[in-house]
Amino acid sequence: MRSNLLHFLPVATAASIAPRQYFSFGNYFSTGPTASGTFIIEANTTLVLPALNSPHNGNLGLWPGMGMDDGDLVQGLAISTVGIGSPCNLVSSEVKWCVTASTLENNQEDGAVFKANPGDKVTYHYKYNPSTANTDQTVSVNGNVVSTLSTSSGRGGLGWGTAMECQQAICGTVPTHHYLDTKIIMSAPNPNYKNTLALNGASGNLVTADGGTTWTVADITVNQYTYT
Repeated sequence: MRSNLLHFLPVATAASIAPRQYFSFGNYFSTGPTASGTFIIEANTTLVLPALNSPHNGNLGLWPGMGMDDGDLVQGLAISTVGIGSPCNLVSSEVKWCVTASTLENNQEDGAVFKANPGDKVTYHYKYNPSTANTDQTVSVNGNVVSTLSTSSGRGGLGWGTAMECQQAICGTVPTHHYLDTKIIMSAPNPNYKNTLALNGASGNLVTADGGTTWTVADITVNQYTYT
């Protein structure tokens, strides 16, 4: 994600394939960093899966990511690719997205995988658990939990944003898609967090009703993007 969030987000994801033949990011909605000494302790958003990229080339990942204070990247994934590039090992005849909870630490850690359809609503919930000092992920499709993951990933997030990531080969055109009912909760008020918002081919109104502890976006629209 080549944005402000990249100041503390790694750029490799579960979509990685070696050798890397192509690597590029598309449009994004990005926030962060948080105020000094404060962290994102919970984040929730729902991605409405678009149609697959066309032509269906490359290794495409859509993901809402949270860069953690220890350098980890918490990033539930929706992957569109064929074969070994996807944890679901999709075949060319399947019109599916591969959905999983995932964290990039020294290596990529994935939860269970699930084959989802275009139009499905995928909810990504990340929450710091003070009793275990882990960050817990829950990924649901149309309200049903399909993947979970818990990782030791520091004290919380320093930023949150969306990514459109293409690897291996040019991924064609990615349709416009939406992240709904996004909520970001801080460990302490960040009244100026809105000033960290960076947009590239995306839109969304980041607002707070409690002085900056809870930030919400009703609809993040990520515009159609064509890789070249």
